[in-house]
Amino acid sequence: MAGPLEGIKVVDVSAVLSGPLCTMMLADQGADVVKVETHGIGDTLRLPNFPRGGLTSFYMNANRNKRSLVVDLRQDEGREIVHKLVRDADVFVQNWRPGAAERLGLGESDLRAIQPELIYCSISGYGPTGPYAQRRVYDPIIQGITGHAGVQLNPEVPIRDLVRNVVSDKSSAYTAAQAITAALFARERGAGGQHVIVPMLDASLAFFWSDGMIKHTFLGEEELPGVPLYELYRLWETADGHLIYFAATDSEFTGLFRALDRPEWCEDERFNNAEARSVPENRETLGGLIMEAILTQPTQDLIERMAKEGVPVGPVLAPEQIAEDPQVIHNEAILEFEHPTAGRYQQAAPAARFDKTPQDPRRRLPPLHGEHTDEVLRELGYADADLERARSAGVIPESP
Repeated sequence: MAGPLEGIKVVDVSAVLSGPLCTMMLADQGADVVKVETHGIGDTLRLPNFPRGGLTSFYMNANRNKRSLVVDLRQDEGREIVHKLVRDADVFVQNWRPGAAERLGLGESDLRAIQPELIYCSISGYGPTGPYAQRRVYDPIIQGITGHAGVQLNPEVPIRDLVRNVVSDKSSAYTAAQAITAALFARERGAGGQHVIVPMLDASLAFFWSDGMIKHTFLGEEELPGVPLYELYRLWETADGHLIYFAATDSEFTGLFRALDRPEWCEDERFNNAEARSVPENRETLGGLIMEAILTQPTQDLIERMAKEGVPVGPVLAPEQIAEDPQVIHNEAILEFEHPTAGRYQQAAPAARFDKTPQDPRRRLPPLHGEHTDEVLRELGYADADLERARSAGVIPESP
């Protein structure tokens, strides 16, 4: 079995990351995903730096296990091809600006008339209506509005910054994938097809809220005690690098003090309980003492001692070091592939494990632009003469 979604057919007209990453998760879990791309470049993720063999790493990391179909959606026959795909599809995903799909005859009501049981997913920056609905948007803009950038403050250099990965796009992709599978489950129980709307703003804010808005959840005038997690997060410089530890409980702080060879702190009334440590003056004093103790010792020695004492701790790995981490290796969290044109590459494995319906991340390699155009159209009933006529009309590209 290809995975828990084997037998589900997905038509994906999305581009960049929020839509493609969503549909790659569905594809990894067994769905047959046909990625519809335009002539010329296709998905703009094919454009970034470091292309090899007709592919870029950014594109590959969001488009595994799919088939690529290239059609000209400006032409009637190109749109008719998508309509034919939708007739026996389960899911349609687009992440265009509101109104674009309707102008192409690919809006929710257009496709609902063709396939009443369709799960139609619309991902957009701000949602279908509202004062920002027609604005162009990228991930960092959403980060700014939803609090992610506002809390990126290193206590040593208190300047706000962005999360240095596309957290808003990715949280939208995960939200959409979960919502689509929920809608498919509801359909199995008789709810029928439905429209799933995922604004990146809403998905990013929901992703941020649980911890990012601790101080802004209760409404009222009184000042609430405690410190948000984002004010406590920090890297610690060691004698030869950096580490991250996070002590939350009294027992973890006790273990930290022992690991730093400072057992006397366990009895110090300023530091030996949570209430005392929450006093700003004590917290600052303890932070300075810990920094001094850590700065004089090697990273690996500290990690081993802290881990032995039950303190949550780990290294700060550069990207090139991640694949060498013992737990990453043990989990087989990174997989290696061989592509016929792009050569050897590695990717993160699907995170979820299914013991009854295991997914296969190697089912299909990331497709070249239009690689499966003829294959998909033949499945729709196109004969060789039909393919040649469509090529002559510019509806589909020349054979790759």
